[in-house]
Amino acid sequence: MQGKRPNPARPLKIGTRGSPLALAQAHETRDRLAAAFDLPTEAFEVVVIQTTGDRIIDRPLKEIGGKGLFTREIEQAMLRGDIDIAVHSMKDMPVLQPEGLVLDCYLPREDVRDAFVSNDFQKLADVPEGSKVGTSSLRRRAQLLVKRPDLEVVEFRGNVQTRLRKLSDGVAVATFLAMAGLNRLDRAEVAQSALSPEDMLPAVAQGAIGIERREDDHVTAEMLSAIHDKPTAERLAAERAFLAALDGSCETPIAGLAELDGGTLRLRGEILRPDGSEAFADDRTAPIEDGAELGRAMANDLLKLAGEGFFDFRTA
Repeated sequence: MQGKRPNPARPLKIGTRGSPLALAQAHETRDRLAAAFDLPTEAFEVVVIQTTGDRIIDRPLKEIGGKGLFTREIEQAMLRGDIDIAVHSMKDMPVLQPEGLVLDCYLPREDVRDAFVSNDFQKLADVPEGSKVGTSSLRRRAQLLVKRPDLEVVEFRGNVQTRLRKLSDGVAVATFLAMAGLNRLDRAEVAQSALSPEDMLPAVAQGAIGIERREDDHVTAEMLSAIHDKPTAERLAAERAFLAALDGSCETPIAGLAELDGGTLRLRGEILRPDGSEAFADDRTAPIEDGAELGRAMANDLLKLAGEGFFDFRTA
């Protein structure tokens, strides 16, 4: 096996959020590293770090700071040397990393689709007019209102288990979750149906796990190269360039998906008004090596179409 082995005298410390899904992703990372270097799982220590986004669950993310709320405390722990690597859901990651940190290792991407989840209905078309549908995602909210402006969207924050409990409590009759998360939790049966990208284009980097490290930690960099998935990296290069050019955050409804076919990359992108009143989409192909350039060009062209203030909330 190429790369240096972890030091068995000191467990490699893996930082993560504490939700069941975050822990499942950290354990997948640990297991892949253990298999790559023929090490016992005891050679790794999973360190749970509570983030601001985990502590404050009664307010929309846009009110308390956006995506960095799920990463800041973990990144600070890594800069202090408390942990060696951090495992993240890439759809939660800001497009820029703090100085001294780098994110250049991705695990093979899971199912990118959104799941329609309901105790009462099999698909979105079955939901009666005027019903409440829960989501904390501005992207899903806007996409839903484009399709079903007759529905009421209510705030639905929390981990998978919390949102399923809210559904059972009648806070809403339906919600959306990521199929990737349900698969990683072995809860795929929760989904009544999976929505194709044609029906609901996913969030940028949905289904992808990224592993962040200190920039000057070359031993860890070499080690992580053993589990790095290049096709996922190529897809995310295009998607995250698209997001970066749009200044994307949890405050902007943006969707994007890159797919590979031989040496060609296909990128689909969508931007929406937060109230779902208008949307612009594009679909282009380019050689894989030009994926980031394609993402930036698509973003700039969509912004020109949309005009200034497109992402602003409209008031009645």
